[in-house]
Amino acid sequence: MKLRSPLPELDGATIWINGKVRREELLGEKLTLIHFWSVSCYLCKEAMPDFNRFREKYKDYLIVVAVHMPRSKEDTDIETIKQVADKLNITQPIFVDNDLVLSDLFKNEYVPSYYLFDRSGFLRHYQAGGKGMKMLEQRVNRIIEEK
Repeated sequence: MKLRSPLPELDGATIWINGKVRREELLGEKLTLIHFWSVSCYLCKEAMPDFNRFREKYKDYLIVVAVHMPRSKEDTDIETIKQVADKLNITQPIFVDNDLVLSDLFKNEYVPSYYLFDRSGFLRHYQAGGKGMKMLEQRVNRIIEEK
């Protein structure tokens, strides 16, 4: 997905965990962060405590939606996804993407990865990997200050 691309519709989930959101709900007052992860991803699990602190710190400015992107057939078990999400304290809505519908729309290849959209729903920042929270935080702060 290229910078300034619009946030796509969030259709095609195998199931939603922790509630469902629609694209319209993600536009307006807050920024939107779409976070791709997988139950089999070691980096995702390692980065999650820092990500959860980040999510809580910016909860007044940011809506977070997780997307579970399976990397193998074993990653598609819904009960396993629920258990791992609970263990990792993933409390935001989770789009389970077992058919890779949203992953393909985003042209996403990596987990963890982060897509930051502005209040109007345009992609402003993308990054992949488990160690980039400082860069993500800088981008969030820059866009928050734009008003």
